[in-house]
Formats: sequence, structure tokens, C-alpha cells
Amino acid sequence: MLELMEWLAERGVTTVFKVDGDRMTEHRKAWMVIVSGGPLGEDSFFRTDLGTAESCLDSLLAHLEGKGLSPFA
Repeated sequence: MLELMEWLAERGVTTVFKVDGDRMTEHRKAWMVIVSGGPLGEDSFFRTDLGTAESCLDSLLAHLEGKGLSPFA
């Protein structure tokens, strides 16, 4: 995830990847990822709250692919 965040930052995308301890102890969706800006556009704010870090990463990669921005291209 850190490599992806750095790759996005180099392209002007702001990224937040977080785990919430209170949510974790309450067995709620504790992981969150937010991306915005850069080549994603001014109106492109993406946020997802999910149960695992891996599911957040998968969701983020799918979003980026849909915007034509993929680290694997």
C-alpha cells in the first residue's frame, strides 16, 4: 500500500489509508481509504470503508482502473 500511495502522490493524488481502533474493537468496518485530486479530477473524491485492508486496496485499484489510472498499465 505504501508503494501505491507514493506512486499516486507522484501523480498529484492525495491518499489517506486508515484503520480505526474504535471501529475495530466494535467489529465494524475499520479500514478506510480516500483518494482525490491530480489526474482523478477536481470532482473525483473516492472513499470506501471496509472490513479489511485488502478489500480497501482491491476497491481502490478498481476505482483507479475505472478512471484510467493504474500502476499496472
